[in-house]
Amino acid sequence: MGKIPANQPKSVPPVPRKEPQTLLAKIRKEYVSLTFAKSLIFDPARLPLISILILAAELVLNVFVVQNVRYTEIDWKAYMQECEGFLNGTTDYSQLRGDTGPLVYPAGFVYIYSALYFLTSHGTNIRLAQYVFIGIYLLQLMLVLRLYCKSRKVPPYVMVITIFTSYRIHSIYVLRLFNDPIAILFLYAALNAFIDGRWTLGSVMLSLGVSVKMNILLFAPAILLLYITNLGWLKTALQLTVCGVIQLILGAPFLLTHPWQYLKGSFDLGRVFEHKWTVNYRFLEPEVFESKVFHLALLGLHLTLLLVFASPCYKYFQNYCRLRHLEMMLMPQIEAQNRAEKDKVKKGKQSKAKALPAAKGDNGEEKLTQDQEKFLKSFEKGIKKMSGKQQQQQNVAPVETESPAAANPAANKFSIHFDRSTQLALLPIFLSNFIGIVCARSLHYQFYVWYFHSLPYLTWYTEYTNSLKFLLLLLLEFCWNTYPSTVLSSVVLHACHVCLLVGIGRKLFRRIPDLAQLNNKTE
Repeated sequence: MGKIPANQPKSVPPVPRKEPQTLLAKIRKEYVSLTFAKSLIFDPARLPLISILILAAELVLNVFVVQNVRYTEIDWKAYMQECEGFLNGTTDYSQLRGDTGPLVYPAGFVYIYSALYFLTSHGTNIRLAQYVFIGIYLLQLMLVLRLYCKSRKVPPYVMVITIFTSYRIHSIYVLRLFNDPIAILFLYAALNAFIDGRWTLGSVMLSLGVSVKMNILLFAPAILLLYITNLGWLKTALQLTVCGVIQLILGAPFLLTHPWQYLKGSFDLGRVFEHKWTVNYRFLEPEVFESKVFHLALLGLHLTLLLVFASPCYKYFQNYCRLRHLEMMLMPQIEAQNRAEKDKVKKGKQSKAKALPAAKGDNGEEKLTQDQEKFLKSFEKGIKKMSGKQQQQQNVAPVETESPAAANPAANKFSIHFDRSTQLALLPIFLSNFIGIVCARSLHYQFYVWYFHSLPYLTWYTEYTNSLKFLLLLLLEFCWNTYPSTVLSSVVLHACHVCLLVGIGRKLFRRIPDLAQLNNKTE
């Protein structure tokens, strides 16, 4: 055999080619993992996916309840009797009565339950009415979950446990057919509209809620502040006019014939509740409970608490408004960056993605100024101080940024989740209603829906341990499921309310970063 020449290159073994991953392999790698499973439980950003599962499971659960649990008659027949009088031509509210007493709800209630009167064969088809209320429940739950998804405040497992373990809530919706769920449905429709910047639609929904039941007015102080900070005084007056016009239109048949009877019957602020139905003041003697002095004292406490919490809530709304303006300012630049990244992918360039465009792009968008960059850095630092939990990503800030490489390399997309600023709007709104419930003259069992879906948010806003948070929710559920109420259940209910209010206040009254000043500071 001859020798191989020294200058002849040695053969190099071929490098094995890396086979491209199949779609199934990619899905398995991304989603079939312990990390992904944990994120479904603990990561608030995964709530949109879990929400779909919650709604599907709730549909099955509610149908099961309707089919297997006996319906209990309380107010449905009385509602039908009151609406029957209206449908027969009576517009004098003092003459509209049912087995439980006179009609005490505004005109929106009359129209909605009149429609149910015809739909359910004059109120006799109870099963059909229950299925209608399943739809109402699922629609409201969808609106509630949408707000929680935007805020990214509460972990998915908290929502699952809270929603599925409340017997009382399911009972109120599909086994009792009260009007409270309908009023709350309009309320959450209004909140979603406000968060989306659809102010007039929100005002219409809010006024429709008030037209079903007056408890929606408990949200009014915070919503008024929301109007003022986001719209200014003139546009606030316009939105209040929208709310008023809706009430006039709905009440027209009654206001044009028997106005005093309508106003006195449907908006009776001095109405006295019977002691035998109270959930929160069972430990009081009936004479004290029905005392006008007691009622005035609670009213004074209510107004005092609203004033005490007004300043930090106003600051929250101001910061929310500024963040929404910042969102509108940055969105064109973010879209320009995403278009640029998309072009890079098409051309096959592999370059590191930048957070925001550093120079003016081909399409004419301007780069971020130095002050804007300082603002973003200082804002994140300020929110960290406000939250007091720098190590927990879910409590760091209402804004999170995602670079193309870190968020999703395949998508190669940059985004800022400005919807987390929703936290700054939801807390004051939920708190205003909660204060009203704490100071309520009397709570009946159906009133639980007034604040049930806001309890996870309010509880997880506090800095209590998770064990204490769940204990509060468990005790509240215990109180609302104790029938008839007892001295113990009423005392525990007040204790839970006070504990929750103190926890909110301790965090809320810390120094809140003023976003108007942050862009003048460096990190």
